[in-house]
Amino acid sequence: MKITLRQLQIFLAVAQSGTTTAAAGLVALSQSAASAALNELESLLGVRLFDRVGKRLVLNDSGRLLLPQARHMLDAAQTIERQFAEPASGSELHIGASTTIGSYMLPAMIAAYRKRHAGARVRALVANTADIVDAVVNFEVDAGLIEGPCHASDVDVEPWMTDELIVVAAPHHPIAASGRKASFRMLREADWLLRETGSGTREAVEHALIPYLHHLPSSFEFGNSEAIKRATAEGLGISCLSRAVVEDLIESGKLVELATPLPALRRHFYMVVSSHRAPSPSLAALLEFCREWAALPRPD
Repeated sequence: MKITLRQLQIFLAVAQSGTTTAAAGLVALSQSAASAALNELESLLGVRLFDRVGKRLVLNDSGRLLLPQARHMLDAAQTIERQFAEPASGSELHIGASTTIGSYMLPAMIAAYRKRHAGARVRALVANTADIVDAVVNFEVDAGLIEGPCHASDVDVEPWMTDELIVVAAPHHPIAASGRKASFRMLREADWLLRETGSGTREAVEHALIPYLHHLPSSFEFGNSEAIKRATAEGLGISCLSRAVVEDLIESGKLVELATPLPALRRHFYMVVSSHRAPSPSLAALLEFCREWAALPRPD
């Protein structure tokens, strides 16, 4: 059997794009060459990998069986290339982080990691939790740091660190201005500013609050926590965010933490890696550094 990495690359491109024409553009080949390579792969394996549905190619059972193995083989080859292409300049790692982690923690983490590992290069992808998990599954990043539960298969998930969520409002918001502890009724009737669906923060907030409020009406939805805290400071509603996100506006007096009858709201952050990934020494070093970072004492 003489399966090539190029054939597997084209197979993955077709699985991603749905046509040999689109796949050819992804791998810089002509459509005929891409189609021929796919036909050769199917001939070598003795099976069809796709069902033809109209003009699209859709993975069948055999294609879905091959998919994680093909990703694993190409990832291993790419790891070898990265390790030996420029050995003097150090390793390069691709890390994904969901929005809160990527915006408020990752820059300091990368700076500290590079001090310890001189010459190491880190490329970061910051997106919502669902997108980061997809990037891990598709080998687009070496590891992910996420702030919400992971529902995907084919990944290994490790609890990483604990984060505190607090309810905040502008000082002139009616609940804050009343000077009283917010009741459950006041919280149920408030306008809430929330992250978009698919965000780990959104899922964590709903998981924490709905058992007590039964319903979480959204006045506005935003694509990142920075926009939510700024809108909250303008009095558009109240929000539940990581203390790490809002501590600067609390210190400046533009936001206040509301006293509520809610219990302490905490959530876990997680590290995720593909269960099909071939671990490298540089990735192992990065994951160990992340564990050590999580164990460091944090200022109150």
